[in-house]
Amino acid sequence: MLRAVLFDLDGTLMDHEAARTAGLQAHLSGWLPGLDMEESSRLEAEWQRLEALHYDEYTRGECTFAEQRRRRVQGMRAALERAPADELTADAWFASYLHHYRAAWSAFDDVLPALAALAAAHPSVALGVVTNGEGEPQRAKLAAIGLSERFRVVVASGEEGMAKPDARIFALACDRLGVAQEQTAHVGDRLDLDAEAAVAAGLHGVWLDRLGTAPSPAGVVRIQTLHELPAVLRGFDRQ
Repeated sequence: MLRAVLFDLDGTLMDHEAARTAGLQAHLSGWLPGLDMEESSRLEAEWQRLEALHYDEYTRGECTFAEQRRRRVQGMRAALERAPADELTADAWFASYLHHYRAAWSAFDDVLPALAALAAAHPSVALGVVTNGEGEPQRAKLAAIGLSERFRVVVASGEEGMAKPDARIFALACDRLGVAQEQTAHVGDRLDLDAEAAVAAGLHGVWLDRLGTAPSPAGVVRIQTLHELPAVLRGFDRQ
């Protein structure tokens, strides 16, 4: 019997990509006024690449949370053939971007309907969040998009000293909910860090592939919208 469902946050519950794009564009309009569309698109793609590269370095323990931010800023300066900034300048640059990024936080349109349908179909199932990030900003996101009260536990890697795909972080979330791993599903937009890692940890893995990029590998259920989730969970109940 399924007893709990865990969710990733960025890209699963919160539309991080839209917020990142809006935040960067607003920041660039002040930093580089008069930027043409082609250059703006180039910098947006580079910012996305830098985030993926350096945030994963942070979650693997290769740099601090602050340092991954600074590395992203230095990467943007390099893309513009500018000299590296000192730490204070880099931190101020990122703080300006962060202000605009936070202003653009929003939940995906399918989140609240899916959670309501899940509560109706599985009223006894406990909900939690497992996220790679620092606790304060991740909880701030949940509050800003109106989801704080929906989840019994929030497990953030920055507070626990372990990050997805480490099986221990899934086990920790299950322990805090008082459920067994085999009675728990985890839903996330990263095939490697969420769905496959959950399966390796003994949970049911659900890959939220919003873009429909590829078929799901063996052992992982693939969905393209959270509207599909209640039916998938009913299937887990019958296993």
